[in-house]
Amino acid sequence: MRRLAESLRGLESPRIVLRRLEQRDAPVLEEMVRDAAVYRYLPAFLYERRYPDIRTVIDGLYGECLDESLILGIFENGRFCGLAEWYDLRPEPRSVSIGNRLLSRCWGKGLASETLQLMLRGLEEQTDIQCVTATTMTDNLASARVLRNNGFVKTAEHAAEDWGFETPMTVDVWMKSIGNGRIDNT
Repeated sequence: MRRLAESLRGLESPRIVLRRLEQRDAPVLEEMVRDAAVYRYLPAFLYERRYPDIRTVIDGLYGECLDESLILGIFENGRFCGLAEWYDLRPEPRSVSIGNRLLSRCWGKGLASETLQLMLRGLEEQTDIQCVTATTMTDNLASARVLRNNGFVKTAEHAAEDWGFETPMTVDVWMKSIGNGRIDNT
């Protein structure tokens, strides 16, 4: 199966563009990493939080991290709003997990839903992925609503997930089937 970075290109809507982060994006990425509200419902080990120098993170997103996931910046009308991530790519059963995180000042504008739609459209049109999964903490009602409103079905409730915290987190697991795309399994 081709790497996601080779498959997903030109992801944009009239309002949102998903693109690689560049060094010039370091200050806004750092703003997000330092926003505790953004990470309230997210794993402790996320890539952008592993290193003290955010410039190292940006370089690593497209080097070290590339084989296992794809992380792109979310830009609304050219302004950084957060990160979109595809991870845990599996050739069989042609599945991938997805997630996104937005700066808290970007919440409540419909950006999470629009970003999710853009991510799904890219998978559907440019890959052969057939199943998309997502995980949310059980008390993250906003993310659950975004998934539900975009056709995801909850497949497990109150499951234990080791997200790098001291104790396993209680999460809900979501799934959505999508159509075949045009990318081969080479």
